[in-house]
Amino acid sequence: MFILGIVLFAVGLLFSIGWHELGHLSTAKLFGIRVPQYMVGFGPTIWSRNKGETEYGIKAIPFGGYIRMIGMFPPGPDGRLEARSTSPWRGMIEDARSAAFEELKPGDETRLFYTRKPWKRVIVMFAGPFMNLVLAFGLFLTVLMGFGIQQQTTTVSSVSQCVIAQTENRDECKASDPRSPAAAAGMKAGDKIVSFDGVRTEQWNTLSDLIRDSAGKSVPIVVDRDGRELTLQAKIATNQVVKKDAAGAIVEGEYVKAGFLGFSAATGVVKQDFGDSVTWMSDRVGDAVDSLLALPSKVPALWDAAFGDGPREPDSPMGIVGAARVSGEIATLDIPASQQLATFVFLLAGFNLSLFLFNMLPLLPLDGGHIAGALWEALRRNTAKVLRRPDPGPFDVAKLMPVAYVVAGIFICFTLLVLVADVVNPIRIS
Repeated sequence: MFILGIVLFAVGLLFSIGWHELGHLSTAKLFGIRVPQYMVGFGPTIWSRNKGETEYGIKAIPFGGYIRMIGMFPPGPDGRLEARSTSPWRGMIEDARSAAFEELKPGDETRLFYTRKPWKRVIVMFAGPFMNLVLAFGLFLTVLMGFGIQQQTTTVSSVSQCVIAQTENRDECKASDPRSPAAAAGMKAGDKIVSFDGVRTEQWNTLSDLIRDSAGKSVPIVVDRDGRELTLQAKIATNQVVKKDAAGAIVEGEYVKAGFLGFSAATGVVKQDFGDSVTWMSDRVGDAVDSLLALPSKVPALWDAAFGDGPREPDSPMGIVGAARVSGEIATLDIPASQQLATFVFLLAGFNLSLFLFNMLPLLPLDGGHIAGALWEALRRNTAKVLRRPDPGPFDVAKLMPVAYVVAGIFICFTLLVLVADVVNPIRIS
């Protein structure tokens, strides 16, 4: 089963990469740009087929993909495509420019990428990451609305016998502790709270907020007990409880005075409606952005986990090898097959969301770098037009190739560090 999980992830990974490149391919062809190659993977070609003017294929290393478009960079100032320079940085620029025209054929002069208007180039480069975003949202919606997610419910798991401030590190009741409202009202484990103070409570967050806002009030609570609805009367106590943020998440280490009923909510798999699903996904996008911005700060701990005796943090960066391993572990979990599938789909959705955000970074050689170049060109040309100055022409993204090589080098080093950590000190699930 472990191997099956890895194989499923590999298939999902290849599909995600191909789906990304399909966004670039379809929009490039839409705008008349010639695309000689569409490849999933890197390295030696395993299989390929020519259809029309494009070669479609799969390569041996499934760590990415690409389409080759003619004329990614404009010619140099002298109009030449090939020139040699003794400067290594200048050589990089010239090599990139030459590669962009190496498959130029008669008639391609009007089908070059750089000759398209900036807004068209933005669409072509954004289409790839956007496809990953669409796939991520589709997969998330499938799990949230079709399978459900593990969360607290309105069913009572256990009833506290007394009121203890959550700032106190104890569970045992003292003689001086007042009886909890839930215990005084006769609430029992297994009761499902149907309404609170006349308000229907289908979601835990709704019930939790109502309790917190009802300190000192006597409220009717309708519960479903063994198929019968009973109305209990409880006077909500005021207690020191854990603070919640605007999204309803617990804020660790912070406490507020709020209403307290005195029971623990049971957890279960709950299907989400469309509105709750969109809210949940929006929160995850925010979390993913925060994680991406925090990557540099996690490098020391990652290094210690890979080459030292440091622990591998649960929120540590994880690469393709680590994700494949997690996928294998999902297949071995002692949970229903439907939840195994849901967890795997969640993993794949998170991977696609990460692909979208990573590729949108405004750095070459990422898609975001080409988008930034096209936007800068549009700004320059429109500004010149407004000021009635000569058209500055296309922005030469090739001049940024030395920076692109530095960025690529940093990414490769980071990827290798994550790979080592995934092998010697992997993130595990339980």
